[in-house]
Amino acid sequence: MTVTSTRGGGIDLVRGSDASVVEMWGEIDAALRAEAGMALAGALERDLPVVVDATRVEFIDSAGVAFLVQLCALGRDEGLAVSLRNPPSVVSEVLHLVGCDSVICSERLPAA
Repeated sequence: MTVTSTRGGGIDLVRGSDASVVEMWGEIDAALRAEAGMALAGALERDLPVVVDATRVEFIDSAGVAFLVQLCALGRDEGLAVSLRNPPSVVSEVLHLVGCDSVICSERLPAA
């Protein structure tokens, strides 16, 4: 399942053989609610770890944070490992500011 947006941001679900990868880019806000819901449902229907790739996120608001928290909470409730890969400072700082950084497990991959 691929979910795309023509707006200033988007969310894609990439169905890998060993993980579901939720790719986020651009501006992550309430305008992407439908895309977020579809990606969430698609990721949770698979019995695989979920990796959220936020490398290309330029902005995130409370709706984007809520999506990340919901994805982590529901994924973990289903017994799935959920991680946030390479969040840029704009994402890390907002998560820290609202006190959600301890809820969402971030991983930093070495630069290629």
